Amino acid sequence: MDRESMEFDVVIVGGGPSGLAAAIRLRQQAIESGRELSVCVIEKGSELGAHILSGAVLEPRALNELIPEWKEKGAPLDTPAGDDSFLFLTAGGAIRLPTPPQMHNHGNYIISLGNLVRWLGTQAEELGVEIFPGFAATEVLYDESGAVRGIATGDMGIGRDGQPTANHTPGVELLARQTIFAEGCRGSLTKTLFDRFSLRRNCQPQTYGIGIKELWEIDPAKHRQGQVIHTVGWPLDSETYGGSFLYHLENNQVAVGFVVGLDYRNPFLSPFEEMQRFKTHPAIRPIFEGGRRLAYGARALSEGGFQSIPELTFPGGLLIGDTAGFLNTPKIKGVHTAMKSGMVAAEAVFAALAGADGDALREVTDYPRRLKASWLWEELRAARNIRPAFHKGLWAGLAYAAIDTYLFRGKAPWTLPIHADHDQLRPAARSTPIAYPKPDGVVTFDRLSSVFMSNAAHEENQPIHLQLKDPNVPIDLNLALYDAPEQRYCPAGVYEIVRDDAGQSPRLQINAANCVHCKTCDIKDPTQNINWVVPEGGGGPNYPNM
Repeated sequence: MDRESMEFDVVIVGGGPSGLAAAIRLRQQAIESGRELSVCVIEKGSELGAHILSGAVLEPRALNELIPEWKEKGAPLDTPAGDDSFLFLTAGGAIRLPTPPQMHNHGNYIISLGNLVRWLGTQAEELGVEIFPGFAATEVLYDESGAVRGIATGDMGIGRDGQPTANHTPGVELLARQTIFAEGCRGSLTKTLFDRFSLRRNCQPQTYGIGIKELWEIDPAKHRQGQVIHTVGWPLDSETYGGSFLYHLENNQVAVGFVVGLDYRNPFLSPFEEMQRFKTHPAIRPIFEGGRRLAYGARALSEGGFQSIPELTFPGGLLIGDTAGFLNTPKIKGVHTAMKSGMVAAEAVFAALAGADGDALREVTDYPRRLKASWLWEELRAARNIRPAFHKGLWAGLAYAAIDTYLFRGKAPWTLPIHADHDQLRPAARSTPIAYPKPDGVVTFDRLSSVFMSNAAHEENQPIHLQLKDPNVPIDLNLALYDAPEQRYCPAGVYEIVRDDAGQSPRLQINAANCVHCKTCDIKDPTQNINWVVPEGGGGPNYPNM
């Protein structure tokens, strides 16, 4: 069956904060100038916000620029950040440390990023942006010159055997004069663009973290609306980067999250179990006792920062947001930078299209120039050395962060190197197994009950979207050398080593229906044998208030 096609001036792949900010800014300029400009946003989640997960404490700088009247328009920024605490945890105690300047949150807001994205979607639609949720972009389309010409959505109704079923509906081609990729961390189409256009030829590897988050309703007597707490230390060892956050929202709700750098070395480490163990700390557990867990989710985040930013443009398109890696890791914030990148891209694209001859496609090289002149570039450059310093361990990282912050003020005359996460695992034979406590069902929980709370849903009869380049690698290499770390780094129980009744003949079982689209497997697999691609549109988690 032939695919239908639709044409727009700009197609934006991804309905997160960067994609929607770009769409809004494009339409704002079109309306201000009296020009016609068609803008389409495609989102793989079942609705805007369905796949959005973040802490989140929002720095409203970019939102102030994009929609100055956001308060009057009812933006869901209801909880101003209040008291900041930065704690170092030992196994039995908590030591309050000075809060680093980057983590001061006066003037910021504790929010549900999913709800902010839903609100941004309404603002975009009011401006005339067409938004198509529930459709996954599976293919980049190119013209005869090799320039990006748009994207195609995936077919619906393809069976597990790869053949069309009775419910088969072909995908749609969305053609554009410029295509903006805002896929978020480790975008599946963005990976193909990296290869085709050699976009990573002049930058260091990207490094990532996995963030695991729960939303709780707690005892009102324990609730401190606006309170912000961050921790480092226990339960992680000193060679592993990571830490936690606890944000007290409105309505007696607390967002609790735990982030582990995916450059960790011990293959027995489980980020999910570390998060559960964190909640048993004597300074943390009382907060949740007597409460109830409302939601669970996980996602990867791009931590490399300034030196990991790839080439941002190519003929016919460009990269924005977390797919390009604009997170400010020391701040633990990326929403404001993602939105700003989308806004700058929109201004560059609008100017380029105004000067283009008809449908002529060209590379919007003015985008990186404008970006380098913005506060975003200055902010990321100043923060560039803090995350890489932790590659030498917690103590070296904290010491360097203090020197960089207070002495050099982000202007050190060097740039520290970054190492690819998948290269960092030690063999299991040289590593110490970790005995994690069993969940109590009160404060700590198992993976499957957690995945249930993510509302993850996939059409069962579809091709597995977690593709193995070589089906022998999981057993012959990963199990033999690293004790199958995919069993532990996945926060959703997707990967499982199963054996026959005699405990022999191990094989890897992929429970694709559990996937919460965090993409950790695509990042951390030691041989990069796992390729995460989008499943049928509308599949995956459906996060409420995350």
